[in-house]
Amino acid sequence: MPNDARPAVLELIGNTPLVRVSRFDTGPCTLFLKLESQNPGGSIKDRIGLAMIDAAERDGRLKPGGTIVEATAGNTGLGLALVGRAKGYRVVLVVPDKMSTEKVLHLKAMGAEVHITRSDVGKGHHDYYQDVAARLAAEIPDAFFADQFNNPANPLAHECSTAPEIWAQTQHDVDAIVVGVGSAGTLTGLTRFFKRVQPNLDMVLADPIGSVMAQYSRDGTLPTPGSWAVEGIGEDFIPSIADLSSVRHAYSISDEESFDHARQLLRAEGILGGSSTGTLLAAALRYCREQTEPKRVVSFVCDTGTRYLSKVYNDQWMSDQGLLASKHYGDLRDLIARRFEDGRVISVGPDDTLLTAFQRMRLADVSQLPVLVDGKQLVGVIDESDILLNVQNGAAHFRMTVTSAMTDKLQTLAPDASRDQLQSVLDRGLVAIIADASGFHGLITRVDMLNHLRRTLA
Repeated sequence: MPNDARPAVLELIGNTPLVRVSRFDTGPCTLFLKLESQNPGGSIKDRIGLAMIDAAERDGRLKPGGTIVEATAGNTGLGLALVGRAKGYRVVLVVPDKMSTEKVLHLKAMGAEVHITRSDVGKGHHDYYQDVAARLAAEIPDAFFADQFNNPANPLAHECSTAPEIWAQTQHDVDAIVVGVGSAGTLTGLTRFFKRVQPNLDMVLADPIGSVMAQYSRDGTLPTPGSWAVEGIGEDFIPSIADLSSVRHAYSISDEESFDHARQLLRAEGILGGSSTGTLLAAALRYCREQTEPKRVVSFVCDTGTRYLSKVYNDQWMSDQGLLASKHYGDLRDLIARRFEDGRVISVGPDDTLLTAFQRMRLADVSQLPVLVDGKQLVGVIDESDILLNVQNGAAHFRMTVTSAMTDKLQTLAPDASRDQLQSVLDRGLVAIIADASGFHGLITRVDMLNHLRRTLA
């Protein structure tokens, strides 16, 4: 391909479909979702990736052979990597460590260089992701710092593409738009466009609990920022490009509600969106149900849920984070990550091979497995050290049966055993086996105890 040819994939950015939500209670309103997940890079941020790079090329900030640097929650980085790598630039990205594995792997697969930094520190801290990116941009020769939080090309992309698409797709008939704020580019761009064509339109802000944006938009005060698990929206400061002048309603949405609504959207409408989509959907439904007259409301599927399969759509991760409701027993069963009665136990049978046991450990990211007869009766436990001890003299020993390597002299704890008794087992480097006359309930590891304590602290 000639160096001056525009990569064909870039022509696929924008003109995303608008679909009507039909299987949720939307009160007197009609709710539409704009599927930004259908952009080639999988998110609404493809639009600003293209706009910021094109603008930097035009004004000479980005030259052939240059480097694009950005701080990103993942999706802006993916948009910049999509466009930048297609055009032959080096791309260096700084992401906070709460980002999903899928995003990081996608960035690396496209050839971006990824620096992971802390997500538990705020602006001005040495390890804050935006400050790290700014330092890298200053140190790298011929670097262009995209700086989405201050770059005027960010809101301009939405003013010139996203907003007029919505206006056309709704046949110039829309009453409210529900949007989140990360860099505030989407909100600001939409606000500028609709002030010209539909000045009475309600901008509705969907914000994670812990972010400062919702309260600031309501009363102009800045609360102490908290933390949230939703990715891509919510801030601990007010971006310089933010225009909140058209925000008429602001909803603070919990992580639990956000993740649950993302999962509901997939089950009800077959639309696979990310965690921020869940936040927007929850806020949109609240807004719609509060109305007393019919309104036409638009929101977004901000990005594809395929980059959250290990989080939003992973029951085990959701349970570990305390985001998935489960039965509360008031005893040690509440500490079990994979309860037998919930059907979550990963196990092997005594006649399975050591290779099977090892592969299941890797798949489930655990270090030990219960050994069950007919998937019910506990007869042993096998861990990584049992397997290693038996195969270290030759790979052929992976064909040995589990029963030849497992521990079958089991010490169990009843569910009503004390926390001190549990701690004593864990302090000896053992896994706690929770069982009683009714049968096997599950295993408790030190990681399970740490997860429980972390949830208690939160």
